[in-house]
Amino acid sequence: MPFQLPRITKLLLAINVGVWLLMWLVGERAFALFALWPYLPGAPEQLFMPWQLLTYGFLHDPSGLAHIAFNMLALVMFGAPLEYTWGERRFLTYYLVSVVGAGLCQLAVGTWMAASGGDIGPTVGASGGVFGLLLAYGMLFPHQRVMLLIPPIPMRARTLVIVYGALELLLGFTGLQPGVAHFAHLGGMLFGWLLIRYWRGQPPFGRGGGPRIRRVV
Repeated sequence: MPFQLPRITKLLLAINVGVWLLMWLVGERAFALFALWPYLPGAPEQLFMPWQLLTYGFLHDPSGLAHIAFNMLALVMFGAPLEYTWGERRFLTYYLVSVVGAGLCQLAVGTWMAASGGDIGPTVGASGGVFGLLLAYGMLFPHQRVMLLIPPIPMRARTLVIVYGALELLLGFTGLQPGVAHFAHLGGMLFGWLLIRYWRGQPPFGRGGGPRIRRVV
């Protein structure tokens, strides 16, 4: 039987691709207020708005195909099995929390860099949500083997999460790959991890010595 994408994964895929095509047709300047901008109080033109913490995750650079292609491939690879495991509501909640959490981390880093005299520019892309999905996949299916695209090396999902997390941390602090929001990727993983801990009733969300409610995730 052919593989069928679950509904929310398919919807997220359609929205991201549809918005990318629209940006390609009408120009990315029309979407400037939906990208994530640094918060600069007192600046002559303040572009940050609260809704950007969510909307940036559905925008991609219209001048290139690789960015959205890799994100959507990862969405299908990791999102579909998670949605089948969790169900639609929990999966969508997790994905959106990862996107917003990634946005909060990028907002903090971008604002600090702009205030320190760095370049001021917007952040776009679903990578924060995708890295949250990667983290969840590694936690729920730690021994499942996955194949990297570049280089094509098979490894366990848990190992993949550790490798990507360490790489993003290294690149974020060293600045060896400018123009990529590495701290947004880490933020997506962090907030995804916290949400799973919350669902499981694990620290820092445990209830002390009282009875605990087991939340399967």
